[in-house]
Amino acid sequence: MIRIAAVGDIHMAPESQGTLRPAFDTLSECADVLLLAGDLTRHGTPEEARVVAREIRDLPVPVVAVLGNHDHHDERPEEVTAVLEDAGAQVLEGRGVVVPCGGARVGVAGTKGFGGGFVGRCAGEFGEPLMKEFVRYTRRCADGLRTSLEQLGEQGCDVRIALTHYSPVPETLAGEPPEIYPFLGSYLLAEAIDTAGADLAVHGHAHAGTENGMTSGGVRVRNVAQPVIGRAFHVYHVHAREPVTAGAPGERSG
Repeated sequence: MIRIAAVGDIHMAPESQGTLRPAFDTLSECADVLLLAGDLTRHGTPEEARVVAREIRDLPVPVVAVLGNHDHHDERPEEVTAVLEDAGAQVLEGRGVVVPCGGARVGVAGTKGFGGGFVGRCAGEFGEPLMKEFVRYTRRCADGLRTSLEQLGEQGCDVRIALTHYSPVPETLAGEPPEIYPFLGSYLLAEAIDTAGADLAVHGHAHAGTENGMTSGGVRVRNVAQPVIGRAFHVYHVHAREPVTAGAPGERSG
């Protein structure tokens, strides 16, 4: 059994320094790895990234992250990534990483992802160049996620997790205005997850959304945006190639 701690949308700034560290220091008691599902900063500045870095440095478990749209706002995502990686996090975009957890090998494939909407109400690669590029960017993110998951499968990982910021399914957006669904996720991410296979998909971004969802292929999806889970992190228990089961003591079921 692998214990996955996850949270997104922590939106840290200098005045929030230290708010998560006390909870993060308890991770060794309840989790094997911490996943950060993007929007770690408010405006994507290196200064804010250093606040996040101090929260996660020298934690008792490995940290794997993706960036979110807020982390791109200042147009310095490479600097934000460098600060987080200097603190020990592995920041993914279109690639995967294998994390040893006890005797098991957990593969995490990550991408920020992007919008476009869901089947029946989605953008298409038609018309103006800007619209075509909008959809093609999402497709590139999804293709990177699919390839990374496939590579992790070839490496014989015991568990594979898809980590994104944008949502792969509309179910975890329930509570958000339907008009903004196209800006909260894309079905292309779910297609990538179902094609390659995964044991769990984790995302953030939808602050007013819902925690639980599922792809059409049966992969459990969890919205771990902090306003949704209402805590420093949520823990999910995952068996290799089996569904998510109950959470750690004090946590809700996965």
